Amino acid sequence: MALWGGRFTQAADQRFKQFNDSLRFDYRLAEQDIVGSVAWSKALVTVNVLTVEEQRQLESALNVLLEEVRANPQQILESDAEDIHSYVEARLIEKVGALGKKLHTGRSRNDQVATDLKLWCKVQISELLSATRHLQQALVATADANQDAVMPGYTHLQRAQPVTFAHWCLAYVEMLARDESRLQDTLKRLDVSPLGCGALAGTAYEIDREQLAGWLGFSSATRNSLDTVSDRDHVLELLSDASIGMVHLSRFAEDLIFFNTGESAFVELSDRVTSGSSLMPQKKNPDALELIRGKCGRVQGALTGMMMTLKGLPLAYNKDMQEDKEGLFDALDTWSDCLHMAALVLDGIQVKRPRCQEAAEQGYANSTELADYLVAKGVPFREAHHIVGEVVVAAINKGVALEALKLAELQTFSRVIEDDVYPILSLQSCLDKRNAKGGVSPHQVSRAITEAKNRLSDQKSKLQV
Repeated sequence: MALWGGRFTQAADQRFKQFNDSLRFDYRLAEQDIVGSVAWSKALVTVNVLTVEEQRQLESALNVLLEEVRANPQQILESDAEDIHSYVEARLIEKVGALGKKLHTGRSRNDQVATDLKLWCKVQISELLSATRHLQQALVATADANQDAVMPGYTHLQRAQPVTFAHWCLAYVEMLARDESRLQDTLKRLDVSPLGCGALAGTAYEIDREQLAGWLGFSSATRNSLDTVSDRDHVLELLSDASIGMVHLSRFAEDLIFFNTGESAFVELSDRVTSGSSLMPQKKNPDALELIRGKCGRVQGALTGMMMTLKGLPLAYNKDMQEDKEGLFDALDTWSDCLHMAALVLDGIQVKRPRCQEAAEQGYANSTELADYLVAKGVPFREAHHIVGEVVVAAINKGVALEALKLAELQTFSRVIEDDVYPILSLQSCLDKRNAKGGVSPHQVSRAITEAKNRLSDQKSKLQV
């Protein structure tokens, strides 16, 4: 039975019912709807709508229902209920009879769904934080194992200066740390309870909403009922967090796809995350990474779609807002799946050190070192930059590296160049000189790995407390 049937003399057209009903996707809120109902039953005791004994009967029946849906969530989809709220109420009435009809006193589906969704979001944030930290740990472990793997760094997809594979891994640790902080910020703002705001004007019962918020695990209650039932900022924020997080994962995937090509051959991916070709037996395709990159678009689309849904809505609740769930559910599922898949990609990756070093030694990645050498000899940097550009042209024409040019050849470009230039042009020297915080020197990379391990260990300890 619909929760709103008394006003109507005709049954809803079946086509409208299928169009209108949301149970097929909001069944995922079953646990939150039951938990919220238990808290509401306690609040109704405080305003003498329910007796203590009635509340105990309702809570006991709701807890039984909670165990049933946890054991088999898919059973909900067998119901003909309009949404998860009507499903829970109908099942409750089956269990306790007419007493179940009292529970909705003073409550609207508007504040009910807002509460359910926020409770669900809190659970998802916790799981996403865990997945984000797991991937950070995988990156740190990979960095730790590859501190000596020198490879070219890139700008404009052109070889630039030498870095290490460890330093590359740590770049993504930083991105994921920011993703983590955004999730934590989102949690702070959504951690306010909507329950007790009714349809839009608040409840007519003198319920202590702060106490009710505490029962539900919220830090406080919302301040304005009109805003509360129409607020979906937390949905937008989570979709934004997911969109930015997926951009980071897409870049991670693109880098590794490039590193895995025959042209680069810096890494080899595990057979567990690759597939072959139906025609070409030699192929080993990075499908896991391509799917991560591809799934980024659907998450961006969910954010854009929700922005457009909300942009012109008048206060307060409108049925348009039912569109908040499918995109959010899919986006967060996708982000979570991709975080776990990225960690799996790192499990078993092989870094091909000789090939990485060979590439780092090509492309004149030590040109900046030669310019800095000239600056140290008193040549103004802009002039040194020009001189080194000419040296690079000469080396290219000769088909050799900078360090392969003889001293006499180098001195044709600047008389201040001496034999002490050659140690400066080595790959190791290029790395060692970048010793400021955040740089690529072995000391700084090792320090960054230790700091990341300590931070992630501290977070794990806090979660266990």
